[in-house]
Amino acid sequence: MSTDDKVPAAEAGVPHHGNVSDSEKDAAIALVGEEQHTIDPVVARRAVRKIDWFLIPAMTVGYGLVYYDKAILGSAVLFGMTGDLSLSVTDKTTTPPTVDTSRLSWATSLFYFGMLAGLYPLTYLLQSYRPNIVLGSVVVLWSLICMLTATVTTHEGLYAQRFVLGFVESIIPTGFMCIISGAYTQQEQSLRQSWWFSSTGLWTIIGGALNYGFAQIQGGGLTRWQYIYLLAGALTFLFGLLCFWMPESPANAWFLTQEERVAAVERLRMGQTGVRCTKFKWKQLKEAALDLKVWLIALMMASAYTVNGAVSGFGPLIVSTFGWSILDSILFQFPLGGLCLIVILLTGYLGSKFPNMRIIMLIVCCLPVIAGFVIIWKSEWSYRAAAPVVGYTITGFFGAVVSLIITIGMSNVAGHTKKSFMAATIFVAYCVGNIVGPQLIKSQTKSQHYPELWTGLIICYCITIASSVALYIVLRRANRKKDEAMAAIGDDESEKAKLAFQDLTDVENPYFRYVL
Repeated sequence: MSTDDKVPAAEAGVPHHGNVSDSEKDAAIALVGEEQHTIDPVVARRAVRKIDWFLIPAMTVGYGLVYYDKAILGSAVLFGMTGDLSLSVTDKTTTPPTVDTSRLSWATSLFYFGMLAGLYPLTYLLQSYRPNIVLGSVVVLWSLICMLTATVTTHEGLYAQRFVLGFVESIIPTGFMCIISGAYTQQEQSLRQSWWFSSTGLWTIIGGALNYGFAQIQGGGLTRWQYIYLLAGALTFLFGLLCFWMPESPANAWFLTQEERVAAVERLRMGQTGVRCTKFKWKQLKEAALDLKVWLIALMMASAYTVNGAVSGFGPLIVSTFGWSILDSILFQFPLGGLCLIVILLTGYLGSKFPNMRIIMLIVCCLPVIAGFVIIWKSEWSYRAAAPVVGYTITGFFGAVVSLIITIGMSNVAGHTKKSFMAATIFVAYCVGNIVGPQLIKSQTKSQHYPELWTGLIICYCITIASSVALYIVLRRANRKKDEAMAAIGDDESEKAKLAFQDLTDVENPYFRYVL
């Protein structure tokens, strides 16, 4: 088909946006307009480097703190919280007496019920208002609630505190996902998402070191677990102050020059994912709710993250049942965190170099996690047993699985409302997985090595693999249909440049392509 014979965009099914108000368009329009501009690659690289140096360290610290104040519950119970707050109940009517730790399981799960409650309202605030003000205010509040853990005296009080803490923390991961998807190209997102999410492994090591130090405290006016929460809250407060300096998008990043802002935004045009739009669009919400790939991603996240509730909330406690001391149990978080850190960064790097192998890497990384479950379950739990510790360590591959799910989900949607919905839905699924995980641990079956836990986790990871295969098929078919439609109308570069910042969804925009 010649250029003169091309079908007009509107007639070819491409949405016409000539009458769209400025408020409904992407924030990038005001900076670079609808026409494509040539940019200096040197300036673009400098802009990306500055964005990396500002965003990634801040996000690594921020998500690390989210992970740390969840994970320290597992260490806190070893430092006396269980007895101080009556989190375990001993039934002396049985022979031998049995210990019920369901209160501890609910203290873990209620945090994620709080996240579920706060997720959508706080995500709405994040889209509709200045993100730095919303993030800064919420994080400062989070720090205060975290420190108040030290004042709790009953398990009912811990339940309430954990719920509220989860409510305010829910804004962090969804905000980070949206920030990355609006600041980097699809090709770059895999590595950047892995950078901030790798803090789960990094802070497992840092948190383990801090908790090991607190284990040495003798005396003082507070218990060791109270000191841990005071420190976590103080660190979070400092991060909250930093959040007030967070830019809304590359279009108004205060640390970039005007030339660098233009370059940072213009280079995103061909990816068709947009930067940021503050108008909430019900049409995009409806599309997201009916989009099969959104729910496949949610199913993958929910099933993959069941392991986190057990590993983070009960990890040191489980390791202590292998015949190791409290200090040894804390130290064994180091190899787990180290492996988690390495595989997240490695898969993020490979995903940035080979963009259509992310789903394949995800499936491959599920296999050692399943192997770890089997090793723990079927090995002998004798005094200072090594085999279950090895199995426990290689479950750290779950970090790469979850990181890839986040990257695949966020790089395959466009339209700011839809991206916000995807981010929130991923985190709803994250919460569901974390709620289910602790409930699989039945202290009464300790002598049988918690069979319900390992059976349930193996089933969940089989579901993750099956959902990944289904998503691969869905995305390939969607790309094929888009290619066929584009072949019929021809590729119009000027129209492609114009649609890039109209805040269209991936379904609406004929030039959007899904990455596998």
